[in-house]
Amino acid sequence: MPYFDAASSAPLHPVARQALLAALDEGWADPARLYREGRRARLLLDAAREAAAEAVGCRPDELTFTPSGTWAVHSGISGALAGRRRVGRHLAVSAVEHSSVLHAAAAHEAQGGSVSEVAVDRSGAVSVAGYADALREDTALACLQSANHEVGTEQPVAEVAEVCRAAGVPLLVDAAQSLGWGPVPDGWSLLAASAHKWGGPSGVGLLAVRKGVRFAVQGPADERESGRAAGFENLPAIVAAAASLRAVRAQAAAESVRLRALVDRIRARVPELVPDVEVVGDPVRRLPHLVTFSCLYVDGETLLHELDRAEFSVSSGSSCTSSTLIPSHVLKAMGVLSEGNVRVSLPAGTADEDVDRFLDVLPRVVAEVRERLGAPVPAPPSPVAAASLVVDALGKRCPIPVIELAKVIGEVPPGGTVTVLSDDEAARLDIPAWCAMREQEYVGEEPADRGSAYVVRRLS
Repeated sequence: MPYFDAASSAPLHPVARQALLAALDEGWADPARLYREGRRARLLLDAAREAAAEAVGCRPDELTFTPSGTWAVHSGISGALAGRRRVGRHLAVSAVEHSSVLHAAAAHEAQGGSVSEVAVDRSGAVSVAGYADALREDTALACLQSANHEVGTEQPVAEVAEVCRAAGVPLLVDAAQSLGWGPVPDGWSLLAASAHKWGGPSGVGLLAVRKGVRFAVQGPADERESGRAAGFENLPAIVAAAASLRAVRAQAAAESVRLRALVDRIRARVPELVPDVEVVGDPVRRLPHLVTFSCLYVDGETLLHELDRAEFSVSSGSSCTSSTLIPSHVLKAMGVLSEGNVRVSLPAGTADEDVDRFLDVLPRVVAEVRERLGAPVPAPPSPVAAASLVVDALGKRCPIPVIELAKVIGEVPPGGTVTVLSDDEAARLDIPAWCAMREQEYVGEEPADRGSAYVVRRLS
């Protein structure tokens, strides 16, 4: 069964497995002790730190092993903000950061700090000028991911780092998605990453803090990891994480070329094979193994289940079909279609024939889901067209409001309008996206007794 969700968690690398088993035998003792077993454990820990630091591009004494990537992000943000409290309490983040960054930002705001979100363009990238505008005299920290976890778009880290350097603001980079593919551009002050994203074991994160960056560890003091990560080190997992990072980076150049070609095939073929699809993310400046597309008139949860039945493990960047009824914050910030969203992220070693079979299966699966939902089919216009229509989609989840809109748009003449009543948050994103894809005019949103009224004008 092809596993196409490496962006969530990559399969354990063979080198990680070998290193983990060896370290279970050799690295079980306390590396802080001076007896023979402790010294042996300390040697393993030091070697792992040196290997990881070389891959990150920092000094070994700048790197801390943490219990997870999320822990590294939260600790990095809280420590940097606390260390620069005299400067101010303002935090700048991009609108498409991983939820771990946004959760830390929300906690900071709840404690009296201020947060600015930097907007992104339709490809998911920030502008350097936009980031520069977000920095203030009281900005204590800026955060920017190296590459987006949902759509794969790479961010202008080096350029933003230069802007931050000129403003005297440290930059924290969440490199979880990109570190296995290569070093992060220079200029960052803090860096966080997670081992299970590159094929290491889960439960190991990295936090690098450059010398000279003001940093105050939050929480009770601890002697482990220079006081920056409390608790006994999971040494076997740390050794496996460092060994696998070195291994995947050695293979990254060749594997990147091969997987980029497979992703290019998916990006080109999906819109040809499946009508009404939007491929999102930057087509060039992106991670080599990841592609995301959204399908009109499709319930994303059902689509993922059907692909799973067809033996393909994929994920979605949209949660509009989950119990939250809230679209992905990344897709929302980009202003792209969120319904029927599929994220394909290929692990190293993915076979060409698995991608070919995915492209064979996808059109049938999408067509079946659309038919089940009653998606519209092309039909001749009504001989008597009303000047305006109202579609009551209150209480209906995405993609039903868009399906109902598509069914009746042909019943109004060019210049006529259709007003969709909806209380689903996803409609605020998906109806304008539908208009852009179908070349109709999105007039705007108006208040309604329940939910909102979305007005669409037929152009053709």
